[in-house]
Amino acid sequence: MFNDLMEMGGPVLWVILACGITGFAVFIERSLHLHRARIKSEDFLKGITNILQKGNVDEALTICDETPGPVAYIVKTIVLHRHDSKESIRSAARDAALAETSRMERRLVVVATVAQVAPLLGLLGTALGMVESLLVMRAQAPLVQSADVMDGMIRAMITTAAGLIVAVPSYISFNLLVVKIDRIVLDMERAISEILAFLAGRDDRSGPKETHARHAKG
Repeated sequence: MFNDLMEMGGPVLWVILACGITGFAVFIERSLHLHRARIKSEDFLKGITNILQKGNVDEALTICDETPGPVAYIVKTIVLHRHDSKESIRSAARDAALAETSRMERRLVVVATVAQVAPLLGLLGTALGMVESLLVMRAQAPLVQSADVMDGMIRAMITTAAGLIVAVPSYISFNLLVVKIDRIVLDMERAISEILAFLAGRDDRSGPKETHARHAKG
């Protein structure tokens, strides 16, 4: 049955099938990547801030290196720039967030393109099938064999159905990936805010002590 459908669908059906396989492969790869990229950011941030509170910067950086995902990379970036000005830290964190977001969105356009192109390919197959049927009718007129006409119409319906069968799951897959990316972006934004607030709080607490120490020495 499947072989018969593929044969009747013609070259357009093979193109649609290739698009569907490509989109599915990209969806699986991106889903696994995003699954590994998302961590329990709240627990991670609590652990990092506790370590930094004790002054173990090297340990905090090691944990960031060993933890997968954009949140850990951004926290590491902020920790490395902790002695810079607030604006410099924010700029570094923003650049890191943009780079990580771009990395997460890599090849996402493939899934979106499949969702958009598949129904158009199905429509193309429909048009070609109908043209084939009309040519047969003109060539055999006035005695038209229904079996010959039906071949083109069946090809038209098969490609239309195949285009929709590929397009609908691809569209759903694209939106699922976008939702996952948005959640990780929110985690990144939360991590930036919390780490910056933590560093600002440390500066505020350490400032008076350092000033008092300088006056005492003077």
